[in-house]
Amino acid sequence: MGRRGDEEYDYLFKVVLIGDSGVGKSNLLSRFTRNEFCLESKSTIGVEFATRTLQVEGRTVKAQIWDTAGQERYRAITSAYYRGALGALVVYDVTKPTTFENVTRWLKELRDHADANIVIMLIGNKTDLKHLRAVATEDAQSYAEKEALSFIETSALEATNVEKAFQTILSDIYRIISKKSLSSNHSASPNITQGHTITVGGREPQPNIKKHPCCTS
Repeated sequence: MGRRGDEEYDYLFKVVLIGDSGVGKSNLLSRFTRNEFCLESKSTIGVEFATRTLQVEGRTVKAQIWDTAGQERYRAITSAYYRGALGALVVYDVTKPTTFENVTRWLKELRDHADANIVIMLIGNKTDLKHLRAVATEDAQSYAEKEALSFIETSALEATNVEKAFQTILSDIYRIISKKSLSSNHSASPNITQGHTITVGGREPQPNIKKHPCCTS
């Protein structure tokens, strides 16, 4: 079991948020980890992350959620950002069709840089803006099925399905890790029991990067 300060956990799962700038990645992060929403939140510069410890399938999991800038000029951080990630949330804005069209590009980047076994979920955010919706749920659902992704629509503003989205991807990761630990040799088990970062590809855990408080750049 891992311990940092007074906090104990069985597993540490790294999950990355990707998608175009402005789709609400930072607000999904702050809603899930701090139950906060910033209407005036600025674009993320570089990388930040936040953590939350919760119960998944009866085990204590520390979720380390990474958020990155969606702008092209921050592409250089790519490989380090994905290293050790067990899950990815690909986010688009249901009111902006171009952000949905760009999901294909984000998936390609993910598959180029992340581990082949990474768990991927497609998220259509900002469902609270019903009158502005421009991407049909059915279209996103069929795309997700074609690409073998799980799919959910959320509203970080109204806290709709945010908890469910993260719980689902963490449960999916846990099931994969459980199967791996059962089928792998005993030398892998200390990583699991001591709560270290578990990496599917066997790469090193990432060093900490300072997180920013809400509403700051």
